[in-house]
Amino acid sequence: MNAQWFQILADLLLVFHTLLVVFVIFGLVATLVGYFRQWNWVRNLWFRLSHLVVIGIVVLQAWLGVLCPLTIWEMELRAKAGQGGYEGSFIQHWLETILYYNAPDWVFILVYTLFGTLVVASWFLVKPRR
Repeated sequence: MNAQWFQILADLLLVFHTLLVVFVIFGLVATLVGYFRQWNWVRNLWFRLSHLVVIGIVVLQAWLGVLCPLTIWEMELRAKAGQGGYEGSFIQHWLETILYYNAPDWVFILVYTLFGTLVVASWFLVKPRR
């Protein structure tokens, strides 16, 4: 496989990873807005369970100091494509790149933990249904 294919795969993985981040953030926003607007779909068990699992994995990785496997895989593909990787987590890298904001690891661990706590709290406020 030539370098161009590794770059394409890395870019596709980046898009997927970004969609997961969007799902986590807007999943909570949609759940809370849906609660007040009485949208039934925000109580869907599979939606809520998948949302909880994804943020749970993010929080666990942050506590353990482990990079997301998607980040590692993307960096490996970029290396095979002859591109430079990046240091730190996916979110750290893109916040620094897009917003020019750099924060220590503990800030991200705290934010992930607080966000995860909000997702868990949303289970009690907006109870999922089968």
